[in-house]
Amino acid sequence: MAKTMQAIVKAHAAPGIEIREVPVPEIGATDVLVRVEAASVCGTDLHIYNWDPWAQNRIKPPLIPGHEFCGIVERVGEDVTAVAPGDFVSAEMHVACGKCLQCRTGQAHICQKVKIIGVDADGAFAEFVKIPESNIWKLDPSLPRAWGSLLDPLGNAVHTVLAGEIATKTVAITGCGPIGLFAIAVAKLCGAAMVFAVEVNPYRRSLATKMGADVVLDPTTEDATARILAATDGVGVDVLLEMSGHQNGINTGLKALRTGGRASLLGIPSRPVTLDLAEDIIFKGAVVQGINGRKMYETWFQMEALLKSGKLDLDPVISHTMPLRDFDKAMDLLKSGEASKIVLTKF
Repeated sequence: MAKTMQAIVKAHAAPGIEIREVPVPEIGATDVLVRVEAASVCGTDLHIYNWDPWAQNRIKPPLIPGHEFCGIVERVGEDVTAVAPGDFVSAEMHVACGKCLQCRTGQAHICQKVKIIGVDADGAFAEFVKIPESNIWKLDPSLPRAWGSLLDPLGNAVHTVLAGEIATKTVAITGCGPIGLFAIAVAKLCGAAMVFAVEVNPYRRSLATKMGADVVLDPTTEDATARILAATDGVGVDVLLEMSGHQNGINTGLKALRTGGRASLLGIPSRPVTLDLAEDIIFKGAVVQGINGRKMYETWFQMEALLKSGKLDLDPVISHTMPLRDFDKAMDLLKSGEASKIVLTKF
């Protein structure tokens, strides 16, 4: 095979990105080399592209971004036994150290020394990506390639939804980006009685309806909390799934949560958030959970079961498909607010 490949490279500590010819990754005895079939764009990739304060503090150029992908195994290290060349795979891109307290007590998903492929090491916006065997996930060959690239964000949604009881519960989802949209469908599939979706973007509100939300609310034109309380006989929802990371979204969701309810928080605020801790959490006896990534690998088995059911449709969340060479166009679409999940195919 060729010794070089095309890749999207964050070459410099500045806004923008480049397409470069770079060496194909060399693999070790326990590594897997995957030929990328599809890779989807995440908000993290936009942060890297824009070179915002988060990226400046975390990213060390040159770097190949991309942490949501699927592909075909091209080559395996001599000690690899889980997959073989030709297998269709994705991967958990959070590489845990295996040695810290969290890793040794069944909490590898919050490993304190985690390294993320596509953030801390070269990722999947390239013709090939190198993955440790321990992180490879073999996929059903019949799974659509576009869907195979969405398992990272889908896993975030599944983890958040299933972090507590969901069947027969009323649910509010604040923030309907791709993960919030996936969470709507997962919650309904897992038996939620009613799902309220709260979103400021009209395009995303239309997608929330397509994903199965029972009530879709625009908090810029109506009192979303009052609407939710009215629809639940003044009680509030059993479960809050907070995906926005925005001060207003968090407060709306917490005020709509019933006494004794569960609040699972996945959205990441860009700045510190002010809460009415006494009224919205302490006096409510609310159970508040921070959700980070996907459980290794419980969430992956849950995703696999949901996809095999044939009842989970991811297509409405995919707004665009384009080749990797059009990466700049993908970034512009995300900035416009008129895109949801963008899937990138081969160069």
